[in-house]
Amino acid sequence: MDITRIEAAAERLQGHARRTPLLSSPFLDEIAGRRLLVKAECLQHTGSFKFRGAWSALSALAPAVRAKGIIAFSSGNHAQGIAAAARGFGVPAVIIMPADAPAAKIAGTKGLGGEVVLYDRETEDRDALGAKLAAERGLTLVKPFDEPEVIAGQGTCGLEIAAQAAEAGVTEADVIVCCGGGGLTSGIALALEAKAPGLRVRPAEPEGFDDVKRSLATGSIQRNAALGGNICDAIVTPQPGNITFPIMSRLCGPGLAVSEEEALKAIQLAARHLKIVAEPGGAVALAAALFRKDEIAGDAVICTVSGGNVDPAILARALALEI
Repeated sequence: MDITRIEAAAERLQGHARRTPLLSSPFLDEIAGRRLLVKAECLQHTGSFKFRGAWSALSALAPAVRAKGIIAFSSGNHAQGIAAAARGFGVPAVIIMPADAPAAKIAGTKGLGGEVVLYDRETEDRDALGAKLAAERGLTLVKPFDEPEVIAGQGTCGLEIAAQAAEAGVTEADVIVCCGGGGLTSGIALALEAKAPGLRVRPAEPEGFDDVKRSLATGSIQRNAALGGNICDAIVTPQPGNITFPIMSRLCGPGLAVSEEEALKAIQLAARHLKIVAEPGGAVALAAALFRKDEIAGDAVICTVSGGNVDPAILARALALEI
């Protein structure tokens, strides 16, 4: 994986993905204790950065292979990204989703034309289920994060951050990224290494599901004890990827972990002061920037709000909090 692959993905994404804005608010600057810039990937097609990786991966396939159809597994955002990209290419998509995924994400995936297959994440192996369906139907599996062309697509977000930070006069800062398996984190880190070496990526995760933080601290891949049970469903993954972890280990600073309540508070603050909608897993980087400021150095910090596909009940709960 290198910058050449990311730049090639950017070419294929031209005219298909949105260049999302880098937002700011003096109110959030005050809470963060420094200048805070927010990369609003919740405004990307399908409501998250996942569209970038999905389009990158599908556009890199040979047309004859792509035409047979795509299979993917996801709690919702990769699912919708794949469904939208497959629809754009006019090919079928089968999405394996956990039965406890937010109803809004399941409905969104179906609405984009994806065939949804539900599984129990506590008792069933999604990888085995995906392999079985792929073999039966001749489908091509596009993994959610541990896939080079997916990482390259997510890395295009980093190209934009590098350019937009320079426009804003920020050349040195931590870039906090919402992190599950590490596709977005490693992609952005590779892009910034080449285009903005003064910007250092740091992964953000929910407390209790901070496998990447622990993996970076120990130097070896660590696994989460549980596979569910947190409102940050989009980034609750078993462990870092075999492709993503070496990239993160080489390029990323220490990880950050936030509580569910802090993620909910970040959702409310994003709505009030940036006028954007965030889901819990997509808000953990903002939460870290706001509520872990003692663990961050420098006069500026950049963070991603990586997804906006929030369940209405969770949004209502976040907005009802007293801050």
